[in-house]
Amino acid sequence: MNTSHHLDSSNKLLLNVNSNVQKTIFIFAIVLCLSGITGPLEALILGLVIAQFTGHPYIHLNHKATHLLLQISVVGLGFGMNVHSALQAGKQGILFTIASISGTLVFGYFMGKWLNIEKKTSYLISSGTAICGGSAIAAIAPVIKAEEKQISVALGCVFILNAVALFIFPLVGHYLNLSQTQFGLWCAIAIHDTSSVVAAAGKYGNKALEVATTVKLARALWIIPVAFMSTFIFRNRAKKVHIPYFIGLFILAMIMNTYVPSVSAISPLLISIAKSGLTLTLFLIGAGLSRAVISSVGYRPLLQGVILWIAISIIALYAVMNLV
Repeated sequence: MNTSHHLDSSNKLLLNVNSNVQKTIFIFAIVLCLSGITGPLEALILGLVIAQFTGHPYIHLNHKATHLLLQISVVGLGFGMNVHSALQAGKQGILFTIASISGTLVFGYFMGKWLNIEKKTSYLISSGTAICGGSAIAAIAPVIKAEEKQISVALGCVFILNAVALFIFPLVGHYLNLSQTQFGLWCAIAIHDTSSVVAAAGKYGNKALEVATTVKLARALWIIPVAFMSTFIFRNRAKKVHIPYFIGLFILAMIMNTYVPSVSAISPLLISIAKSGLTLTLFLIGAGLSRAVISSVGYRPLLQGVILWIAISIIALYAVMNLV
């Protein structure tokens, strides 16, 4: 009896030690991300390594934390942008945006039918690919009454491909010698989440970052009409559509930076804080991609996501290389 009690106490102590070590490693990684030692790509890799080997001690808070951090960071980046150049960038991306969103949703529907994927899961993956990744999935899921498993599969698929895009897109851009504007447009159209769009474009150059952020946020506004359309497709008119209010704050930040000298004077500091927040966001996204999350996606939804992503990437790349 005493031996059994001693073993139980030892196991509890070991679990506590492991938990403390896990938390220490995780907090140290956060400090690294905020210190500027790690860039966005390195932060994502660090998060992925922690997810596979030590685990995320606060996984239950991860989705809310990444969602809030991303919104704050994007608003902060608005303080580094000029209204006039942003409007010009927005005009360049509007036709690409309309064509790519509608094309992706239609192609995604037929892909889902062909691969025999559950309808709501397929629709969430298509919407995330077409508009703005996790934000679109989070907005549309309650409208179509998606279940937790369907949302998890769609989010897992999008986050995996975001991680891949962050590696591949800058390499392809440099190999093809894309201009800053071309690369910014391509990122905004073909990479799912705003966080990965901003990180990839920021690595390419300041002009690419400005174009990519402006076009991506204009693209994010399409959550609203797509969500309304979804209520008719899935015959659910009771649910409210959640409008991404942070886009309005981003526009306000941009206006203040352009027309208020006292704000533009501190813009470099605000941008630096925003970029640190974005780096931390990517770390948390990586840390949330555990083996369980990756394995839960399944090969058919992932295949749909990959084919959709490759298709939109190639078509968008061709368009920006030949029309911009």
